[in-house]
Amino acid sequence: MALNKGKHIVAELEGVRCSIVETAVSMERVKFLKEVLEGNGYEVKTEQEKDKDGNLLPTYIIGVTDLLFNPMIQVYEQKLFRKDGIVITPAFWNQWPENLWELPYWKFQR
Repeated sequence: MALNKGKHIVAELEGVRCSIVETAVSMERVKFLKEVLEGNGYEVKTEQEKDKDGNLLPTYIIGVTDLLFNPMIQVYEQKLFRKDGIVITPAFWNQWPENLWELPYWKFQR
């Protein structure tokens, strides 16, 4: 679940019920989120996504075992911290470049 969606989803990952943090993410994003979440004391579970036929996709689902966890609430209420003790902002969570706000809007592309 990205920060622009407030819906709370619970699913089973690796045989454990988890709050889903994000779906359809790359392995690089999984590594980043896992480091952030484990640094804040959460137990992280990941699983490779499957299509309707059961074939594995190159994307992953990441979740935490805390069933009350909602990334939107945690980030916007400033309850998550980086390793250096600084509060995680939405820009850091989304891995936006630091100079993003200096770009003119017509040059911005995701």
